[in-house]
Amino acid sequence: MIPILLKIMRTGVVSEAPPGPNEDWRARAATIQDRILRILGRALVIRQVDAGSCNGCELELNALNNPYYNLEGMGIKFAASPRHADMLLVTGPVSRNMEQALRIAYEAMPDPKLVVAVGDCGRDGGIFGRSYATCGGVANVIPVDVVVPGCPPPPAAVLQAILTAVAGAVDETPGRIGP
Repeated sequence: MIPILLKIMRTGVVSEAPPGPNEDWRARAATIQDRILRILGRALVIRQVDAGSCNGCELELNALNNPYYNLEGMGIKFAASPRHADMLLVTGPVSRNMEQALRIAYEAMPDPKLVVAVGDCGRDGGIFGRSYATCGGVANVIPVDVVVPGCPPPPAAVLQAILTAVAGAVDETPGRIGP
């Protein structure tokens, strides 16, 4: 034990330097918030559903809430209930046990219903494919607006998909949603 403590004292703290401020990202965040408010007239509310994933995509989604990406600062929030959500963010291949629960969450959402399938598993079932245990991708159970490829996709790609779904479903009139 003593040799380990001595080695720790000799070596010191070994880590990489923290990232510096990224002014480009801050400017982009302000633009994103303005765009969401202009399009929706309010904050975007997302309900995330894990339909049977390995939790790799959830780790990347949690990164969206850290101070670097500052999702809430852009006017995007996560909700616990699909009844309050504008968008459903689904990760993982849809397991047979989650198939009905995913349909119930989708039906509970108010119109318009935006759905983003996150990761290769959400796209087509990934390495799990379609089998006795899974239905495959999210599109096999509910309609999907945008798919984010990757295993797992980086947080910036997920954020881009969220914005793509909102921009694709909403015209430029504040508070008005439709084709």
